Amino acid sequence: VGKDAHTLYNQLWDKARVHIVSSDSAAGDLSKQGFALGSGLKHVSTRWDEQLKSLMDACAQISNHMQVTKKTHDGDEGYILRQMSSIATLDAGFDERVGPPGKHNDIYGEQSKEKKED
Repeated sequence: VGKDAHTLYNQLWDKARVHIVSSDSAAGDLSKQGFALGSGLKHVSTRWDEQLKSLMDACAQISNHMQVTKKTHDGDEGYILRQMSSIATLDAGFDERVGPPGKHNDIYGEQSKEKKED
């Protein structure tokens, strides 16, 4: 979503703004020649510019928010996986199917030699 918002922002910047200058110029020329259409065209051009800026601001907000969110939560998946693997190890330690009751559970690795002699 963030990438699409950024792409849309760039396209609006490149393609939607270019007509404002020519529209304003045409509106000025029409007004100088006494045509009422000139003020109408100027009004449309001004509204277009305002709406375009609002849309571009929204695209920038979405893009920036998604980038910040991604950076903020980048490590979360690894943390969750580590927590889940710890729970699985702990759970296996209480599972009698892993080894006979009272015997060393292999899930915890090899016993040290000192403990084997005891």
